[in-house]
Amino acid sequence: MADVAAHITGTVWKIEVKVGQQVSSGDTLVILESMKMEMPVEAPEGGTVKEIRCKEAQAVTEGDVLVVLG
Repeated sequence: MADVAAHITGTVWKIEVKVGQQVSSGDTLVILESMKMEMPVEAPEGGTVKEIRCKEAQAVTEGDVLVVLG
């Protein structure tokens, strides 16, 4: 299991994956918006999306777990 955390403080702009979806290392999972810039949060490794712990338009801080991969 791998927790994928926000690397910046910002707002969840778009969630690109669904629970149960297979992803590969480097795939974009979530797009964060901070100071009018879009920052992709990418999968650190391949796996299956087990949980999505954020919602679109939610404010997050650096270190918050956004997605759990298994």
